[in-house]
Parts: sequence; structure tokens; C-alpha cells
Amino acid sequence: MDLTTIDNPSFLKKLDKEQMLELAKCIRAFLIEKLSVTGGHIGPNLGVVELTMALHRHFDSPDDKIIWDVGHQAYVHKILTGRAGDFDSLRQYKGLCGFPKMIESEHDVWETGHSSTSLSAAMGMAAARDIKGDSNYVIPVIGDGALTGGMALEALNHIGDAKTDMIVILNDNEMSIAPNVGALHTVLGKLRTAGKYNSAKDELEYILKKIPAIGGKVASAAERVKASLKYLLVSGVFFEELGFTYLGPIDGHDFNDLERNIQYAKKVDGPVLLHVITKKGKGYRPAENDKIGTWHGTGPYKIETGDFVKSPSVAPSWSGLVAETVRDIARDDRRVVAITPAMPVGSKLESFATEFPDRFFDVGIAEQHATTMAAGLATQGMKPFLAIYSTFLQRAYDQVLHDISRQNLNVIIGIDRAGLVGADGETHQGVFDIAFLRHMPNMVIMMPKDENEGQHMVKTAIEYNDGPIALRYPRGNGLGVPMDDRLSTIPIGSWEVLREGKDAAILTFGTTIPMALEAAEALSQKGLQVKVINARFIKPLDTKMLDGLFATGMPILTVEEAVLAGGFGSAVLEYAQDSGHLDIPIHRMGIPDYFIEHGSVTELLVEIGMTAGHIVDHLETVVKEHTVEREQV
Repeated sequence: MDLTTIDNPSFLKKLDKEQMLELAKCIRAFLIEKLSVTGGHIGPNLGVVELTMALHRHFDSPDDKIIWDVGHQAYVHKILTGRAGDFDSLRQYKGLCGFPKMIESEHDVWETGHSSTSLSAAMGMAAARDIKGDSNYVIPVIGDGALTGGMALEALNHIGDAKTDMIVILNDNEMSIAPNVGALHTVLGKLRTAGKYNSAKDELEYILKKIPAIGGKVASAAERVKASLKYLLVSGVFFEELGFTYLGPIDGHDFNDLERNIQYAKKVDGPVLLHVITKKGKGYRPAENDKIGTWHGTGPYKIETGDFVKSPSVAPSWSGLVAETVRDIARDDRRVVAITPAMPVGSKLESFATEFPDRFFDVGIAEQHATTMAAGLATQGMKPFLAIYSTFLQRAYDQVLHDISRQNLNVIIGIDRAGLVGADGETHQGVFDIAFLRHMPNMVIMMPKDENEGQHMVKTAIEYNDGPIALRYPRGNGLGVPMDDRLSTIPIGSWEVLREGKDAAILTFGTTIPMALEAAEALSQKGLQVKVINARFIKPLDTKMLDGLFATGMPILTVEEAVLAGGFGSAVLEYAQDSGHLDIPIHRMGIPDYFIEHGSVTELLVEIGMTAGHIVDHLETVVKEHTVEREQV
């Protein structure tokens, strides 16, 4: 079947079971082929083929609201809603988004790239439906890993208490990005093996009704027997206690099982939870056999072997460098512990976990808990290293402010994927953390120019005893610079001059330093000598060096791969005003005031006007204007 001819999902209602099976096969083959070129979230999507087809067959999207939690499992949904022809551009610049996107389709009713949001959104949509007197279905699809998020549990509590009409699909594949952890995961494991509670309950009810009625005592006893059976068959009965009608476990790859239960759920009043068991990566052996989350999201790969196609690099990955340095220090310092909210693989902490299992904590998708747990550890003299992606640290803002910074606790926040991340797009760009951390009292923020400085910053962070310290590092690999054998600490708030100059100064840090040095070299060919400063401490600023720069009167350009609003450049402007240097020409270059979509980092930097060429053009103009102004004076 040519999937690119699909217009909308209504055609599914006319297919027989054989045709449905054939379509599922075609979709899997299509995904395996297309994602081998573009990369993407192959494991989650191969696991939800039958489930997505069954949902679109029995509901009427977009009138019925199908809400995908996280959204990385929505590729099949995109195919069935007319976007198969765009898959060659998946996650590419100006191409198909890797997550649901309202401007792409009316069938994308909720946009998300973070987990645990679907149930709250569904409650809002269902409440609006009821207020307006409509009768459409609301169907959030949430993974078992996402249920560990506190927001999901808050929503479950509200939905069950309000008895809101809703059909929640729990897509249970026993994994999120990494193997799931926690007591709730254990409860779901028991449910998986408990057999069909609901069908057994219905059969008992049928038998009891055959007994001639002899008064209220028998009826009441029957209810007690049914309740006892519930506890006998399903350990915990977690969802029914919250007010849901629980259906399952359901085979998520069996159309008959799926459709029978969906049809039943549509007839039930109040909230229903369909517990669907799926296999992540189903239909592609390398992805099916993945036990640690490698095939959750990938780059390009060879279909025949499953080998990943990677650009050759001799430099270590940033995540690996930081994690391994923490592990090396932890061998001699028993205070060092590592915490991650469900990202042990992405943050390269597997080796730490193996070597120090009693000092490693994967708390599941629970960023707020991870952050305050780190604070608790710090109160007892431990040195917690909290490895967390910049985009996910946003979810723990209050905990960083209220529990860590306010109490001035020695927590090391390893901010992974800081800066533009590329293909995952606007929900994952790590460009906001400087702005929301910089205003917190007691917080130190730093970012290294290369991996050698990075390992010294890890040492600096662990040795620091005066409060919280955040170490930012980007996605991808380092520069391949020589590495020092011995680690040393870097004075807090100290910058370094990388290139001397008298006509202007560039203040920058991290990934934009090579760009600044390239621009300075190009400007030197034009007769301009530009000073380049590694402003490795974003907070506190090196005010001594700034005072020296201000004294020269030369123009200053700040460059940051982060939002300009409230960022590093803003800090320099604030200091200039506070110190009475209002006459210094200070210009800023960084992320503008809009969300940056997906594409390669290089393409995105060109789009926002932040390249070596842009720096050259900008400083040429600034220096010329500054020279004219001085001559006029």
C-alpha cells in the first residue's frame, strides 16, 4: 500500500482484519526505511502501530481528541493523518516535526515534547467539552514511564475524583527512554501478570445474577465477593481506587483484543483506563532486543545490521566526559553521588551506576523529586551530582530556587544538552537555563570552552563549598584537545583572554568560542584587532576584567547560544550600568525572543544570524561607528 496516498484516518473504518494486518506491516516497513536515513524515535513508534490504528478506527479525530503524551510516539498518527509524504524531511530544517505540531495538522490537538502532560491537558479539554455541552471523546495516550511524573499523578487524582468521562490509554512497554524504575512500575508489572481482571469480574457477576434473589443480604454479599476478587486478582488495584474503571491488561498488538476493549470503554460512564501492553521496537529485531534505551531515539542506521551511522570523532562526548570525570573523583571521595531523572544512558552514567550502585539514583521521570532529593543529600554532607538535560531542568525550577538556592546547598547541577540541540526542536532547545538560573541568589553558572577545561570544571564544582553550582555542557562531542593528567580547580568568577586586541572585544563562552576566534581572525585580515575573552563564568562575572575593558572604552560584543532576554549579555549590561559605565557601546548576539524549531545547529545559527560572518559584519559596523563618534568628540 502507498502510504503517501492517505488523506485522513477515516479509511480505517472500512478495512477488514486482514487489511488492517497488512497495513500495520506496511507502516512498520515504512518507518524502518525512512528513519534509517533521518533518524528519529523508532522504538516507541514501532511499538504503537496497532494501537494507533485501532484508536483512529474507533474514534473520529479531530472531533475526538487523541492526545499523545511526550509525542515521540506520534509518527504512526502522522502517517494516518496524511503526512507520510513528508517523512523524508522528518526532523530536518523546515521539515516534518518529530513531535505533534498544531500547524501541521488539525489532528494534532496538543503539542508536547516533555512527558506527563497529557492527562492534565485531557482534563482541560474534557472540562471544556462538558461546559459547552459537547459529546466528543477525549483519549490521552500515556506511557508507563510518564506515570512517574508528579503532574500525571495529580491529574489522575483529579480525573478520578471528578468522575470525568475520559478514556485513558496506558501504553505499557515497560520502558520509557531507559528501563523504568519505582514502585508504580512494580504495580504495573503485577498487573501485567495478573491476567484479565475485568473479564473474570464480569463472569463472576453473570454467575451471581443466575442465583435466585433472596434479599439484600445476598446482593450485598455478592458485591463483597466481587470486591474481594478484585484484590485477589489485581495486586494493589491502584487505578480503581483512584476512581477509574480498569480494563486490561490488553495485548496492544492484537486488533481483536484492542477493539473489543475500546468498544467496551466507550460505553462506560466516568473515567476508564485501558492498560495496553506493547513491545517497544516491535517488528525490527535490533530495536526489539534493546534493553537499555539505545533504540528509543537514534540517528541514521543500516537497516540490515542495525549498526548506527556515525560521523567519525576522536573527541569524547560531552556527557561521557563529565560523567567519567565525576566517576573518577568519586573513587576517592565517598561524598559524591549521582542522580538522574530517567536519563542514565543519555547522561552516560551507566559506568558510575555499575561501579557505585549504592551512590547512584535513577528516580524515573521525576525532575522535581530528583532536584529536591539532591538538596536533601546535600544537607547531610554529601556532594550530589544532578545530571539533567537543560530542557528538563525547566520542570524543576521551583525546586532549584526554593530547595537548593534558598538554602544555599552544595548541589552540582550538570546541565546536559545546553544550547541548541537541533533535530528535537523547540521543546528541547537548551537555551533558557541561564536566564532562569542567573537571577537566583547563591547560584554559580559556568561553561567550559573545551573538554579539557570541562574536566577541571567538574573538579571545581565538586570542591566548591559555598552553595549550588551549575555546569553547562552541550550535546555532541568535544573538540579533541589534549587532556591534562592532573585535575585542578578554576578560581570562581575568573575569565581568560584567548586573543588580544585593541579595537573591540568579544565576550563569549562554550560552543561559540570557536566562532568568535574565527571572526577575530577574519577581522584581523581587515585591519581590526579584536580581543576574544572566554567568559567561562556566566555568574559571577569577572568584574575585574570587565572594569579593565570599560576603562579602554572599546566596543564590546557578547555572544551566547542562549536566549538574550535575561541572559549573559543582559548581565554585562546590568554591571555596566551599576558601575556607572553608561557610555560603553555594548552589543549582544544570541537567541532572539521566539522558539527555535528543528534543524541542524549550523542551519539554526544561520537562521538567527549568529555565525562568524555575522560577527564580522556586526563588529565592522560597530567599530566604524565608534571611531566616527570619537573623532567627532
